[in-house]
Amino acid sequence: MTVTDPVVPDDVTAVGPTAIRLEGVSKAFGSRSDAVVALDGIDLEVRRGEFLCLVGASGCGKSTMLNLIAGLDRPTVGEVVVHGKPAFMFQEAALFPWLKVIDNVAIPLRLRGVGKKERYARAEELLELVHLEGQGQRRPHELSGGMRQRVALARSLAQDADILLMDEPFGALDAMTRDILHEELERIWQATGLTVVFVTHNVREAARLGDRIVLLTSRPGKVAEEFVVDNPRPRRIDSPEVSTLAARITDRLREEVRRHGR
Repeated sequence: MTVTDPVVPDDVTAVGPTAIRLEGVSKAFGSRSDAVVALDGIDLEVRRGEFLCLVGASGCGKSTMLNLIAGLDRPTVGEVVVHGKPAFMFQEAALFPWLKVIDNVAIPLRLRGVGKKERYARAEELLELVHLEGQGQRRPHELSGGMRQRVALARSLAQDADILLMDEPFGALDAMTRDILHEELERIWQATGLTVVFVTHNVREAARLGDRIVLLTSRPGKVAEEFVVDNPRPRRIDSPEVSTLAARITDRLREEVRRHGR
């Protein structure tokens, strides 16, 4: 197997339906004698436009996998191939507190050399897309946690990405705000055709949002099982269908946690 950086083809429109491919990917941290293996032999393909959720116990390598896809780190072994441009969204909104909301959203556009008039027009469009029209002149501290995450989502979209990598973006929010943002994210995903890879500890959240759910084993992370979600959209997080699927995944996750504890 070869060690590679993520490969981003120049002509994204010419590729097939695959957005992301991991082949035999392993990642270890530390020296050879005391290395910690985070991922071990991951084979995974994500289709363009798919909403994929990653679940697993703490330390199973979910965030490590996102870092490899984003090109923030390299696999120790294996290959990561990315057809498109990824953008990252974290649990914390990580907005610049001294900048107005619209300036936070416009930062990626400015870095790409987009002219002032055009970038602020685009930033306004993105704020409208996340239902924050009229909020551009406020500062982050004036917004609720959910509103700050909407700003972070708008900023991610401003990167003109094809792939959105989300690392527990709603984990710190209350249940009602999280449920509202599920609806908003699903609406934006359907409107834009983005490929989404969504990491979460919340199995119900995964069953609510995903087209497919990949369960990783406890460390080292391997693909334990995949669940194709065929429940029709829109879904409610408290629906019987979501609850039934979440229970199946939770039972399987418990098996992994018990195995790791022995």
